This record gives sequence, structure tokens and C-alpha cells, in this order.
Amino acid sequence: MAVRVWLSAILLAFLLAASPFAQVARAQSEEDAAMQEVVDGADLGYVGDDTPVSSEEPLSPAPGVETVCVFPKNAGKIVPAGEETELLVGLQNEGESTLNVVAVHSTLHLPYDHKMYGQNLTVQSFYNASVPVSVQATFPYTFAVSKFLQVSILKLTIFFTFGTTKD
Repeated sequence: MAVRVWLSAILLAFLLAASPFAQVARAQSEEDAAMQEVVDGADLGYVGDDTPVSSEEPLSPAPGVETVCVFPKNAGKIVPAGEETELLVGLQNEGESTLNVVAVHSTLHLPYDHKMYGQNLTVQSFYNASVPVSVQATFPYTFAVSKFLQVSILKLTIFFTFGTTKD
């Protein structure tokens, strides 16, 4: 009985000591993550626009727009819980119109089921940010994963919110 108590105490101490170093999220660049379906009857529109626009079609990636995400101080792409993490989100506009970037936000999901959220993260708003045709832009994005989130491997999904204007 005493051996069992000691083994349990050692296991608990090991788990507590290893938890700050455990992997919380691994960023992955996937074009499929950008595909989202609009809920039937949901309202869409521009920020600050009171006129709702209904859409029955799924949202899709903008043609000619490429994105890339880079952790400048974190080559291993491991996001520690409870600490701020800096991410640079690059946007290249090879489309036919100027992009007016409104915001960047992200979510953590279970890697095997994208419908299961782990945590919604910070929304970073950008005012008057536009990316003309044939131009690249980089946007800083800082977020922190809750220190109370259970230690696990989660998928980080980044979302751009933008509108287009004809040049």
C-alpha cells in the first residue's frame, strides 16, 4: 500500500513538473480551414454597416489571395499556455480588387474534429488597412491560450475578415 502511494505521488509530481513544457497547439497551414459554410438564415455584412446581407452560398477563399503564417520567435510552432504568442500573418493580393482588411482572429480546434472548439482567441482589428492588387502585406497578431485549457494537441485556425473594392 505504501509503495502504491509513493508511485502515485511520484507520477503526480512528474505530471505537474512536465505540464508547462507540454505541447498545447501546433499551427498548420491548410486551405481547407479557410472554407466555412454560412448558417442558413445568418446575416452577413461589413463592420459598421447596418444593412444585413443574406447568403445561401458557402463562404470561400477569395480568388488570387494567398496567406502565410509565421511564428517569428517560435520555430517549433509550440504555443505555451498562459503566455502571449506572436504570429505574423502574411497576405498576398493577386486578385482583381483591393482588399480592405478588417480583422484577424483565430480558434483552437481538436485536430480530428474541426467542429469541436478548444478556445476562441483574440480578435485583432485593423482600421484602414488595405492591400492593393499585386501587393504583399504582413499583419502582427498576438494571442494567448488560456492557462486553464487542458494540455493537448490542438489545431490553430487563423481567419481573415476583409472586403473587396474595385480599383
